[in-house]
Amino acid sequence: MWRRLVARLATAFSQGLKRHGVAALLVAGLLSACSTVSAPPQVAQAPQPVPAPVAPLPGAQGPVKVAVLVPLSGQSAAIGQAMLDAAQMALFDMAGDQLQLLPRDTKGTPSGAADAARQALAEGARLIIGPLFAADVAAVRPIAQNAGVDVLAFTNDATQAGNGTYVLGFVPADQVSRVAGYARSRGATRFTVLAPRSPYGDAVVNALQAIGPRLGTMTTQVERYDPAVTDLSVPAKQVAQETPQPQAVMLAEGGQRAQGIAQALAANGVQPQQVKLLGTGLWDDTSQGALGQEPALVGALYAAPAPQTRARFESQFEQVYGRKPPRIATLAYDATSIAAVLTRSGGPVPFDRMAMTNPNGFEGLDGLFRLRTDGLVERGLAVMEITPTGSRVVDPAPPSFEMLGQ
Repeated sequence: MWRRLVARLATAFSQGLKRHGVAALLVAGLLSACSTVSAPPQVAQAPQPVPAPVAPLPGAQGPVKVAVLVPLSGQSAAIGQAMLDAAQMALFDMAGDQLQLLPRDTKGTPSGAADAARQALAEGARLIIGPLFAADVAAVRPIAQNAGVDVLAFTNDATQAGNGTYVLGFVPADQVSRVAGYARSRGATRFTVLAPRSPYGDAVVNALQAIGPRLGTMTTQVERYDPAVTDLSVPAKQVAQETPQPQAVMLAEGGQRAQGIAQALAANGVQPQQVKLLGTGLWDDTSQGALGQEPALVGALYAAPAPQTRARFESQFEQVYGRKPPRIATLAYDATSIAAVLTRSGGPVPFDRMAMTNPNGFEGLDGLFRLRTDGLVERGLAVMEITPTGSRVVDPAPPSFEMLGQ
């Protein structure tokens, strides 16, 4: 009989702490209404002893094998190695002896990813974590489908989702919906969007327009521009000339580009005191520098996973490996943690799609999320405000999808 298993992927320094001090437990959702297994204590001052090895699954011959497909050679080898390192941290924290990772080098190419997938499947992989790039995912998908094996991909290309491939990357739809919804709750009904002519810009524009009927908002102006343009004053002037002025402007840019657009808007009379600037998860990357260094962005809002748990993970990663992890390394940790906990709790078929797509979802280093049957991932996000010294949470992430009304 299915039972409800409650735990958290993201709780640091908990009873489940092992070699690296980053614990990961899972919210695996409602498996029945019969009983509840409570989560372990969330705080411990020091790592606990390593638990005894867990017996193999009944009827299984040795550990469950899971492939990790990342670029370990070529131009993207550094990020691929960091993703693998994060996966190894989750393995040590979560898996005992039940789970075995099969790291395979995609070489950062579709053909390399396809070869890596075939090799891992031939060796008995029952789940694929990765690959990183959309083109690599597209090459792996049909191979995995033919083998009846699901894929937890790191790409943010939503077109790769479906038929057993789950897109774990941070797609803009949830981010746009969350921050626009918050702005609406503060009175904004007229929105403008500034976006490059790119697939990412398309996704942001489409998301903002799609949620209008639900929120009771209007996208009154859409300004598109060449992504290579250096003079951002032209699209900024178009926004400034809109009558009446919008109450919120969504920027589909990050880093210095976002700073440049905000500066151009302010120079053309779009003042942040009257017009709220909104951003996407592109702003959730400290490696791009402090956005608050641009005065026109102070007070701007964006939606992103709550930062506290990720900060602890990043600190532990740096202690273990001697370098800072890339922003998306959390995806590898969370994906491996899902594999570990489902292996422990899933019986002879640990990666059953009913368990993978449980509507209660999971809570990981990047907060609440759930895998949908269409392969997309919904995330429960916090709303962040840019300040001169960093970002702060102005509306916390929801504790459950019930709180989101979904």
